[in-house]
Amino acid sequence: MTTMKTYTFKVVVEPDEGGYHAYCPALRHLGAVTQGATEEEALANINEVVQMIVDELREDGEPLPEGSRGDIEVFDGTRVAVTV
Repeated sequence: MTTMKTYTFKVVVEPDEGGYHAYCPALRHLGAVTQGATEEEALANINEVVQMIVDELREDGEPLPEGSRGDIEVFDGTRVAVTV
């Protein structure tokens, strides 16, 4: 059985003209930047962008980034994340 890892990526959501912009510092160089009309929409959008980038890296056989400066936490095994 393959051991799964859970990656938790830090994201930043900030007010912007007419809405909010969001980015993932660890993946920003790969295009992890988006926006939304509301904070919730920007957060949902950056979640989708991060997932797409991670999927693409895995499909291409590229390594996923490891944690640096608190931007990414990596855990062995299966976990559930809850945001409140």
